Amino acid sequence: PATHVMPLPDPIHVNEGAALVTAHATAHHALKQRAKLQPGETLVVTGAAGGTGLAAVQIGKIMGAKVIAVCSTEEKLALAKEYGADVLINYKEKDLKETLKEVTGGKGVDVVYDAIGGDYAEPAVRAMAWGGRYLVVGFVAGYIPKIPLNLTLLKGTSLVGVFWGRFNAEQPKDARQNIIELMGMLNDGTIKPHISGVYPLEESAEALMQMAARKVTGKLVIDMGR
Repeated sequence: PATHVMPLPDPIHVNEGAALVTAHATAHHALKQRAKLQPGETLVVTGAAGGTGLAAVQIGKIMGAKVIAVCSTEEKLALAKEYGADVLINYKEKDLKETLKEVTGGKGVDVVYDAIGGDYAEPAVRAMAWGGRYLVVGFVAGYIPKIPLNLTLLKGTSLVGVFWGRFNAEQPKDARQNIIELMGMLNDGTIKPHISGVYPLEESAEALMQMAARKVTGKLVIDMGR
């Protein structure tokens, strides 16, 4: 709809604008409207080297959180650290629940930003603090986990869905204000999308195969030609 169209400020490259909307808009909405993340809280980001993951790391730091990045390789963790993560956890090498408890001094984590799902969703919920918020962002692992609901009762936690597209449709004024805020952050250098590759339209299949093979960090951009 025409109401959802916004001009891109001159200093911002169109590739950055494309990556911003598909990654940072989700993370910003998740942490601002859904989690209501507060300064001093602990934020865990699973898949922290992915597009929305790196965005959540950046925005979580801006909002004053202690950010724990969870990734599958040391290379991905190094990238998350470059974008501001305070604590790094390789979930292939360490027990996620126990490590999260350890790095929070036994308190548990306040907010989990989970774009992965799969086998690591339940351990993350079990490592949450009283009153924590678990953000359901996506299921890159390939299947939707089943969470024992008694955990939410025992910990007073909330399972919170995040769907930026529906938010944009239901609350267009709020969504537009979010984008204006993000454009300002991008323009002044506070945030920056990580673009690991730009493909012409005719090579879209190759870009999708790179994503399916989990070889992508940040975002890929398809250049439609102008």
